[in-house]
Amino acid sequence: MPAAPKVFGIVLAGGEGKRLMPLTADRAKPAVPFGGQYRLIDFAISNLINSGLRQVVVLTQYKSHSLDRHVSQTWRMSALLDSYVASVPAQQRLGKRWFSGSADAILQSLNLINDEKPDIVVVIGADHVYRMDFRQMLDAHIASGARATVAGIRQPISLANQFGVIDVDPADDTRIRAFLEKPQDPAGLPDSPHEVLASMGNYIFDTDALIEAVETDGELPTSNHDMGGDIVPYFVDRGEAAVYDFKRNDVPGSTPRDRNYWRDVGTIESFFDAHMDLISTLPVFNLYNTDWQIHSQSVNSPPAKFVRDSVGRMGNAIDSIVSLGSVLSGTHLERSVVGPWTLSGGGATITDSVLFDYVSVGAGARVNRAILDKNVVLEDGATVGVDRDRDIARGFTVTDSGITIVGKNVRVDR
Repeated sequence: MPAAPKVFGIVLAGGEGKRLMPLTADRAKPAVPFGGQYRLIDFAISNLINSGLRQVVVLTQYKSHSLDRHVSQTWRMSALLDSYVASVPAQQRLGKRWFSGSADAILQSLNLINDEKPDIVVVIGADHVYRMDFRQMLDAHIASGARATVAGIRQPISLANQFGVIDVDPADDTRIRAFLEKPQDPAGLPDSPHEVLASMGNYIFDTDALIEAVETDGELPTSNHDMGGDIVPYFVDRGEAAVYDFKRNDVPGSTPRDRNYWRDVGTIESFFDAHMDLISTLPVFNLYNTDWQIHSQSVNSPPAKFVRDSVGRMGNAIDSIVSLGSVLSGTHLERSVVGPWTLSGGGATITDSVLFDYVSVGAGARVNRAILDKNVVLEDGATVGVDRDRDIARGFTVTDSGITIVGKNVRVDR
């Protein structure tokens, strides 16, 4: 029996996340809290670890301190079997410059691959919310004989202009005929004319082919040095690129409702909507799948507590997630996700909102359709998301869809 191939994992975590401002004002996008106790990067790393990868590096760049700290504190693997998850900052190995794209990040980090000498490299993004068994994609990659395999997720053809679209060969729907960047009028899939395959930003490469591709790309002054925009077309042009339809991925413990869930949380709206996907009775994305857990840092905190306030008012929590250490006194909480160590006073109302850790909501305060970053304090009777014009006048970010975002450490007066 041939030996199993040695597989190395690379998580691309160097993006700025400008569209998530002000949540990324002081942290890298993959370090943004999500779902109460998690960080966005936990989903990517959990998928790799659950898939059996034991040597994983996280390539970081912008505002990476909290991300590096989270990886080092959370993802501690046993060194006995040479297992690790290591955060690797930009090292300027090829001159006094930072990463100029995702492909350049790999080019400048080839020493990591050369040290481990893997047969296959899995390269994934750090800021998507999903579950995926990469072992199944790996098996498909090996069986295809391709040098590169791109994971694709089915999307309505009407949304094709928002994605990099994989044009499959009608004669062999596992082969990529062309890679189209945000096309206006693409052809639908052979078995589903109203859908296209959008790139998920997850790739598998034969190691020697990946090294050759990024080295060749690094010599091209006209390249954007992007994995999707430059490296994938390189393999497509050579007839060496395959596609893996995410629809084929069967994650243990998934339900018919959350099977094949994937969301790019690159905007405030998508980030907010992804949280709303968590909280229904039958959630669109189920955090409670014990067969494929999303791992994160263990918080040394007491359980969440719900009590009457000082004058005996009772609170309630409906369709919500409340994290450890939180105390809600006489508060009405509905359709919201509350992070660790949140405190809320009597008569407060929190609806359709996302609160990060250490938020304090004063007595009688109202929060509606808002995202409150770490250490935000609402004084008694203060409001957020109730008066749009006032929120804008106070310097808060308000999206076109009416989501109000209050940045870290802000105190909101009445």
